[in-house]
Amino acid sequence: MTKYKKYFQEMRGANQEAFKQFRKIHDLFATDRVRYQDDFNREGQKIMEIIQEWEKRLCSRMEGGKNSVYSANLSEKFRNEIRSEFPKIDLVGVRLTFAA
Repeated sequence: MTKYKKYFQEMRGANQEAFKQFRKIHDLFATDRVRYQDDFNREGQKIMEIIQEWEKRLCSRMEGGKNSVYSANLSEKFRNEIRSEFPKIDLVGVRLTFAA
């Protein structure tokens, strides 16, 4: 198993209840973005903090020098793994408005 996938699994396991709660609101948000926007952003903010913490753990020793490109690629792979499970994760914090 690759390192970023291992970290993803560990992150999910360590924060099982938070991800379970986010899964519910994520799926509701996917069906009705306007109605569930506030709940999605609130729960999503908690999840984003968890993700950033684990991403920092994953890439912390590689930031400087010759490994900086590798670190960016590893971070992107980690984020893509999250997106595969939660496709709307990039919309956390985005305020959606629709013209009538």
